Amino acid sequence: MEGCATPSGEARARLTPAVLCRGPVEPLVFLANFALVLQGPLTTQYLWHRFSADLGYNGTRDRRGCSNHSADPVMKVAAREERVGGALSRAPAEVETLTSHWTLYMNLGGFLVGLFSSTLLGAWSDCVGRRPLLVLASLGLLLQALVSIFVVQLQLHVGYFVLGRILCALLGDFSGLLAAGFASVADVSSSRSRTIRMALLEACIGVAGMLASLLGGHWLRAQGYANPFWLALALLIAMTLYAAFCFGETVKEPTPARLFTLRHHRSIVQLYASPAPEKSRRHLALYSLVIFMVVTVHFGARDILTLYELSRPLCWDSKLIGYGSAAQHLPYLTSLVGLRLLQHCLADAWVAEIGLAFNILGMVVFAFATITPLMFTGYGLLFLSLVITPIIRAKLSRLVGESEQGALFSAVACVNDLAMLMASGIFNSLYPATLNFMKGFPFLLGAGLLFIPAILIGVLEKANPHPEFQQFPQSP
Repeated sequence: MEGCATPSGEARARLTPAVLCRGPVEPLVFLANFALVLQGPLTTQYLWHRFSADLGYNGTRDRRGCSNHSADPVMKVAAREERVGGALSRAPAEVETLTSHWTLYMNLGGFLVGLFSSTLLGAWSDCVGRRPLLVLASLGLLLQALVSIFVVQLQLHVGYFVLGRILCALLGDFSGLLAAGFASVADVSSSRSRTIRMALLEACIGVAGMLASLLGGHWLRAQGYANPFWLALALLIAMTLYAAFCFGETVKEPTPARLFTLRHHRSIVQLYASPAPEKSRRHLALYSLVIFMVVTVHFGARDILTLYELSRPLCWDSKLIGYGSAAQHLPYLTSLVGLRLLQHCLADAWVAEIGLAFNILGMVVFAFATITPLMFTGYGLLFLSLVITPIIRAKLSRLVGESEQGALFSAVACVNDLAMLMASGIFNSLYPATLNFMKGFPFLLGAGLLFIPAILIGVLEKANPHPEFQQFPQSP
């Protein structure tokens, strides 16, 4: 890769510190996502109840609203002594709007910083190895958890959540950690095993998220917001130590390289623009667009699901929120099993099309869900919805050389961040705007958007029926 120096023995020794063991990357991804998912719904619910307190709304359930008096064991929101006609019915919508907007601010802050840092660090890891990026990203997640604890414990302004998000993004964020993780898998896997290895890594994300969701909902009801954040901090400290001393480096010969140089960003541009077989680069660009569309819908729906479930007519408490969040992550596991079984009789592209079909059905059910069983029916229909991303990641990985995996997955991380920003902008703005005529409209929009990647995958597969095993010339 351009910009990577040839290592001397002394330089290689400095870049390869003593490790206690040679562990895989999966535990890092598991611990990171467990900590993030433990914090995510809690942050949304904290914002909800914090704004409820500021507005003097106690969420009393009558025929018009919800009773969340048992959902928040810490903040006993005082009711207004007198309400002007209609004020009670308007308060929940105002709370939803504020919560949705601050979620957008956090995502926007993280994206604008991460757009620079994750691409820089990902390409840098092709030279110096995956460990430095994993350590930096772990430290960033740790700092974000620490800031969240201060906000909850000291009742600081919610704007500090945005500060924590920016600090995390500066050091690579979860997207940088995932870029290093997927690049590590690509470093050590064969072309034929790469899809299932990618799916296995994503399954670690899902199992961690499911367990954290179940724990977070029950713990919030029992002890409030602070203790789950403390657990997340402890896990992130353990994760940072694992990355520094236990992770087994997968880059064969780490070499010293400057961090702050345009060469790293140039290497990412060259993935899409440098001379190469035209079909290879066209597939690279269009598969990146597929990931963009899928991630936009996935994260956009996830951003508003907690709000959708907290408010009328569902009126879920923190226990049901935990079950719902766990159900969101169950497809990571079921998709792994489904992918493994379907690969015996179908090409990867057809498996991805089936996953998209079930994803579309789930979004449509969410749009019209007014009772709890219907919501869980929607979650059930998503059981194969997450086979798409590991299949596309594996296809992308096969289109570039061994020395470009970090640059590739940092580019994919950039695509993910852009998709998450678009998701937050579209879904968090559209949701409050459509409350008065159809709360579920954003889910219908998501279902419609998923037809785009379905068409693209079909076109690419028809143009090249078996790209997963075709070998393209490697970039220098």
